[in-house]
Amino acid sequence: MYKGINDIEENGRVDWFMVIIYLICIVLGWLNIYAASFDLENAVGLFDLSGRAGMQLVWMGTSLLLAFALLKIDTSFYETYAFVAYIAGIALLVITFAVAPEIKGSRSWLVIGPVRLQPAEFMKFILALTLAKIFNVYNFQLMERKNLLVVSAILLLPLILVILQSETGTALVYLSLIFVLYREGLPGGILFMGVAAILYFVLTIRFSESQLGMLSVGEFSSLVLIILFTAGLVWSYAKKMGAAFMIIGFGLLALIAGWVLHLLHLPVDPGLLALIASGLVLLYLIFLSLRFWKRVYLYIFLFVIGSFAFVESSEYVFSDVLQPHQQMRIKVTLGIEQDLRGSGYHVGQSKIAIGSGGLSGKGFLNGTQTKLKYVPEQDTDFIFCTIGEEWGFIGSTVILMLFGLFILRLIYLAERQTTTFGRVYGYGVVSIFLFHLLVNIGMVIGIMPVIGIPLPFFSYGGSSLWGFTILLFIFLRIDKGRKKA
Repeated sequence: MYKGINDIEENGRVDWFMVIIYLICIVLGWLNIYAASFDLENAVGLFDLSGRAGMQLVWMGTSLLLAFALLKIDTSFYETYAFVAYIAGIALLVITFAVAPEIKGSRSWLVIGPVRLQPAEFMKFILALTLAKIFNVYNFQLMERKNLLVVSAILLLPLILVILQSETGTALVYLSLIFVLYREGLPGGILFMGVAAILYFVLTIRFSESQLGMLSVGEFSSLVLIILFTAGLVWSYAKKMGAAFMIIGFGLLALIAGWVLHLLHLPVDPGLLALIASGLVLLYLIFLSLRFWKRVYLYIFLFVIGSFAFVESSEYVFSDVLQPHQQMRIKVTLGIEQDLRGSGYHVGQSKIAIGSGGLSGKGFLNGTQTKLKYVPEQDTDFIFCTIGEEWGFIGSTVILMLFGLFILRLIYLAERQTTTFGRVYGYGVVSIFLFHLLVNIGMVIGIMPVIGIPLPFFSYGGSSLWGFTILLFIFLRIDKGRKKA
């Protein structure tokens, strides 16, 4: 029988290991903010409130008070008022969109006197709490149509609002909560389709300039991938090894043959041959569906059709939907263009700064790229380049290992929860932190597009630090109050 959140005695201990990692991170972040914002001509002290480091110290102090307060609040409070917080968060996002001034192309900052707040940052923990509340309903089944629609609406509403604010990076952070859904029963096939879509898009755009007959090299490559995926799905879900080999046989081999004939300068259109091969794959799936009368073949057929449609729409979305600066960022990331004076400037200078640090770095406050302000946003989104330049490969590795311990500990804490509410919220915390880490460091070293999201606990900013602190310490309070097995 389902028991309420207070029915069983609390464990009663804060996970001090996580608290210590948190304290280490915010102190290291504070020191790096000072290094990144240090002005050789107008130097201010580490504790001077007129400088960024001084202001960050204020944010750190308020964050510690906030953390202490969160640990004192009864665990049931977070579950009881999750929906209220969600409604308030949505209302705040709407207000922000309506009244916020445009700052660096985004309308996501509420300016209240000398204070600037970004409500989208606080929506992260609110979303995690709301999902945890929904999943904690007795006998909740995610894949029931009604439940799936409710969960989707809960995620999509704030996502749309922050996109309207031109905060694409934050919208993607919200979308990362899909990993929570996967943990709670979302079929792996949906995640697979997401990964496949990313691969199709990258291939299509990266190799769109060269032609193979009536198709671009990118479209041709995507068709090869679609056929391989189709064979894998037939093998995995239909358990038909022979059928999978047949798809590879008359699909993939035909594509390869067309490519070879093209390289030999024979009068063969590889693009047309690829389309014919793909059509044969579709016909074969229809044949399998009619022969064995299994719904799985129909699903695979729809996957193939959807994949074709996505590939053909990728260039249109890239050219006609995305903004020019977004297009350029993707081109720079994929190596299509350099643009070292424009969209590629941030990443180019960041890579120079990190590379110049060498093995052991130049030392605290001795970075030249950062001190001479070659790297824009070096104390916010690009603060990792300051770490790379002044602390070198060894220092950067230590920071990454620290974050690795942080994530692994979060997963451990999430798995040891004795309530669905605690487990779901825990994995929400894991998803948000992991996404921030991977994307922020990825964009700083040039393997991901620049989308403007902070490095947790290191990037300058009160909204960011408060948001991450609330996200973490709510979970630590839930873990402290977890029910004994």
